[in-house]
Amino acid sequence: MAQSSVPTICVIIAAKNAADTIAKAVRSALAESLVSEVIVVDDGSSDRTSEVAKGADDGSQRLKILAFAENRGPSAARNAAIAASQAPLIAILDADDFFFPGRFAAMLSEEGWDLLADNIAFIADPEALAVPERFEARPRTISLVDFVEGNISERGKPRGEVGFLKPVMRRAFLDEHAIRYDEKLRLGEDYDLYLRALAKGARYKVIEHCGYGAVVRHDSLSSRHRTDDLRMLYEADEAIMADSTLSEPAREVITRHRDHIRERYEHRAFLDTKAQSGYPGAIRRLIARPQHIVPVARGIFLDKLDAARGENHGSGAPPASVRYLLTGVPARQQ
Repeated sequence: MAQSSVPTICVIIAAKNAADTIAKAVRSALAESLVSEVIVVDDGSSDRTSEVAKGADDGSQRLKILAFAENRGPSAARNAAIAASQAPLIAILDADDFFFPGRFAAMLSEEGWDLLADNIAFIADPEALAVPERFEARPRTISLVDFVEGNISERGKPRGEVGFLKPVMRRAFLDEHAIRYDEKLRLGEDYDLYLRALAKGARYKVIEHCGYGAVVRHDSLSSRHRTDDLRMLYEADEAIMADSTLSEPAREVITRHRDHIRERYEHRAFLDTKAQSGYPGAIRRLIARPQHIVPVARGIFLDKLDAARGENHGSGAPPASVRYLLTGVPARQQ
């Protein structure tokens, strides 16, 4: 495919207090020849995020920095960047992650998609891997059912949900169906947007070639979410299920995801109530929700079991130096 026929990409980076990592993210985006815009949204930072981002500019006039006076969350930041951008393709880059060189050239050789994702390398030290392992592309399509099932986590297994994938999105599809990030969500906002796109018939393709580096951090936003963030996420599932055109398999799997998130919410809400009002208040709350007694009791038991074993999910032993989200087939050497 001739480069002149390849649509250009806007890379969106929502950032809050990311002065330590934003420069690498910006430089990796600007290094991609298919990127025509890089928009950083400083989401109410109290550090030098905007200044450091400006310092990473390459002088190509592709970098734009927007700044919120107060923190509004990643959904609002990304929506503002989409509104300020013009490129036909949109790519999300987290402020503490980066692209490997040549990411988009490999991706855009694929056709027939509205969302297109590639493999992710989870890295403890971003300086430890300059070039990822080379995998065959092996494109495959992800259905709505595949996507949601891949976002129902299992206790004791490494986090690696399909929702971690960072697809390139066609602006035309998002505009046609009036899809933007739900600004109420500060947890699972990507999952919600991709699910709504799939519910509208988006073609979601994934290749195993790796072009995205995700830095493993134990203080990420997703590890510090509020209890109420879980409530809003399961309510987002309920809003999607209000679509009467959903198939029964789609409705069933979204219900399972909703119930999975609801159980986590009820467990956290019980613990919050106990901390604020003691056990009597927490027990009264639980009695008023008898259908959640078993999930809450199970969550408490598993927490105590982990404590007895000396385990702490989300921290514990240092992660492996590199882990790939998708198990790819090594590419043949040229």
